[in-house]
Amino acid sequence: MEDAQEVEDMQSEKLPENTPQKKQETRDEMLSRQRKEISELQKKEVAMKKAAAKGSKAEQKSKKKQVEEEISRLSTQLKERHAEELASLGYSTSNGKEKGNLDSLVNAIAGVSVSSQADHSKPSKSVKRREKRTQQEATRELRIQEEQSNIISDRMIENEKLERKLEPLGLIVNEIKPDGHCLYRAVEHQLTFLSGDSSPCTYQELREMVAAYMRQHAADFLPFFLSENITDGDSNDSLTERFENYCREVESTAAWGGQLELGALTHCLKKHIMIFSGSFPDVEMGKEYKSDSGSGSTNPSIMLSYHKHAFGLGEHYNSVVPSLIQ
Repeated sequence: MEDAQEVEDMQSEKLPENTPQKKQETRDEMLSRQRKEISELQKKEVAMKKAAAKGSKAEQKSKKKQVEEEISRLSTQLKERHAEELASLGYSTSNGKEKGNLDSLVNAIAGVSVSSQADHSKPSKSVKRREKRTQQEATRELRIQEEQSNIISDRMIENEKLERKLEPLGLIVNEIKPDGHCLYRAVEHQLTFLSGDSSPCTYQELREMVAAYMRQHAADFLPFFLSENITDGDSNDSLTERFENYCREVESTAAWGGQLELGALTHCLKKHIMIFSGSFPDVEMGKEYKSDSGSGSTNPSIMLSYHKHAFGLGEHYNSVVPSLIQ
């Protein structure tokens, strides 16, 4: 009963209302606050899910449904309020005569001036790359606001499919912080679980390890890198330069990890990696390291889950562990 009350208490909380302010918010202040409110809702969802994952299966199922309905309601409210606030600044997704359109809003979120200023100097390659990354981040932020309702629905379907897949195996998803480091944090959690103590590598050390391995085995990764990273028409960087830039981002930024990084991780750690998904067929990496000795294996597999619709942020990885330890 205490667990049920804990979920109900969380559900009774509301996101901070847009209370009247003495001073009118500037555009940048409004966008910054909206991003913060979206992040707070994501953290609230994680906390509510953890609180709901207690008690009997029947209790968990009931509480989970309550959490999903409450998060869906809060997401819709937040989206509508943000849309009204942006409309007050004149931004619109239409092509009418409003103060600004969707492209202007993307620039605003990115912190790029929307006023027309003459600048005839040619930007450097590094500036172009930064602008491209900023634009991608801005588009992602905007998509979070515009697609909250659909994403919530897709996420629920994806999670239910994944749950049905893991339950017969006695497995459950362990939530990992939803940031650009999620793949490496999930692997770090797995290494901690498998060692029974602490992970031999932090997520940052795993990043550096992956980047070093990819550089040392560039010939193995370049064909896949080229197929996933089509160059811009005006880029003069060679393939080698672009690959080096990619490796540098892997080791020193919060760039998300994917197939290339998973391929490197399985060889760096000499581990079989199993990735479960509710949206795609399961994937195995590093089958040559897979042990056939059962539960007493001296080299147990790393188990992850891949989520396409997590938190509206694109792909996300969690750690998968036996349900008994939850």
